[in-house]
Formats: sequence, structure tokens, C-alpha cells
Amino acid sequence: MPAKRLNSRRAFLCGMDLDFKKLDGLIAAVIQDYNSGRVLMVGFMNEEAFRKTVETGFATFYSRSRNKLWLKGESSGHFLLLQSISTDCDGDALLVQAEPLGPGVCHDGYESCFYRTFENGSWIEAEARAYDPETVYGAKQ
Repeated sequence: MPAKRLNSRRAFLCGMDLDFKKLDGLIAAVIQDYNSGRVLMVGFMNEEAFRKTVETGFATFYSRSRNKLWLKGESSGHFLLLQSISTDCDGDALLVQAEPLGPGVCHDGYESCFYRTFENGSWIEAEARAYDPETVYGAKQ
């Protein structure tokens, strides 16, 4: 299935309407499953990550811990195929609707990074793992 692509000139112009200044060059990107509506993860994009997402049709983020761009799925194969992008009224956050291409988005092996629920004063795992993260990423160091 080909990635959904937007015109790159349009992506450049649209990116200029976003406010990357509030969070030191980053904007929050909430990733939602296009089909189910479930929130899968939250990441951050700088202008370059936003442009790459629009140009390639696959979600690309800026890693704050590694100080570099990363294409979601580059190590796991669990890519996020872009379906639509919306911004909030302030232009400092994105809602990215995507089709997940893999059993899970979370690096811990779950469908969503939001797999824990707060109940009776504790966080509990509210769902089963979708895949074995050690098989995908190797053993944790």
C-alpha cells in the first residue's frame, strides 16, 4: 500500500503556520489509529520531522533523548502510515491519524503506549502484549 503523500510545497507552507517556538523548536504530535480512534502514542516533531512526515507519508519524529530524527518503524518495521494531520487552534500541537503497520506501536510490545490504567492507587497493565519486544529490538542492555 503506498504512503499517503501531500504536495511538498504545500507541506512547507503548512509547516510555516505551526508554532515550533514554544517548545524549543518542537511540537507535540498525538498519534491516533485512523481506523479505531485509539490514541497510540505521543511524540515530538521539529520542522524537519513534520516535512518528512508529509513528504513520505510515514510518521517521523524528533527524538529528544538522541537529538535526531527517527522514522517510526525504522528498527521494528512497525511503521505509521499517514492518513491525515490536524493542528490545534494555537498551532503548537498535532493530531496525526495513521494506520499502524505492525502489531503494536509501543516499544514495550503493546498496541498502544497507553496500555496502563490507574486503578485503586496503582498502575496496572490493562491489555496483553501484542508482540515480544526482545524479538524485535533484542534484549535490553
